[in-house]
Amino acid sequence: MIGRFKYDGEIFNGVASDGRVIVDRGLYSDTFMLSELELLPPTQPSKIVCVGLNYIDHARELSMPIPKNPLLFLKPPSAVTVHLGNIVYPGKTRQVEYEAELAVIIGKRCKNIRAADAGSVIMGYTCFNDVTARDLQKKDTQWTRAKSFDTFAPVGPYIADAGLDVGDLLIKTRVNGKLRQESSTSNLIFDVPDLIEFISGIMTLECGDIIATGTPPGVGELFVGDEVEIEIENIGILKNFVVRED
Repeated sequence: MIGRFKYDGEIFNGVASDGRVIVDRGLYSDTFMLSELELLPPTQPSKIVCVGLNYIDHARELSMPIPKNPLLFLKPPSAVTVHLGNIVYPGKTRQVEYEAELAVIIGKRCKNIRAADAGSVIMGYTCFNDVTARDLQKKDTQWTRAKSFDTFAPVGPYIADAGLDVGDLLIKTRVNGKLRQESSTSNLIFDVPDLIEFISGIMTLECGDIIATGTPPGVGELFVGDEVEIEIENIGILKNFVVRED
């Protein structure tokens, strides 16, 4: 698993395993104890491209027709927060909700990529929580405000290898230890290669950009004091804490 870390003012990527982090320096490697390092978000995206209504079971839950094309919206990079970081509950909303998602991290600048070639531009995969102010989403005619508050894009903790088969992975949400969402990426309406083809046909994707592939059924409310975990099989667990805005 690849992570992004900070130590003594230096920021670097490293491979995390068994409580240690190995950093490739070219001619030699450094090894740190994970406990010595500050964990950072695993990527610094120029944009976060999100996909709405992309699980068959979620569409059924909402009694909505299956989309003919991916439904896209954006979250700003300023919304990103780290594993074990806080989700700040804004005073401008009264209904904040979690949404567990598989995230694709783009590995190189690309445009107009065919689905068959999508693997060549993927850096890897991680966990993502598309935190949403649901009352504002329902009120507004578009979703930017509801999706864009600072800390509304928890991501991490690490990036799993691009060679991972993500076609049938369990995806879950737990709030205070209680299971709230459970599905499989096999229920995706548009899979990762199709999404990369569609999105890259619209916009240039930059190295480090995030594609959040949509959430399964069971989204629900978060409250101040909650602990929320997004778990994806063979990728990891993303944990965050809901706190009141100062």
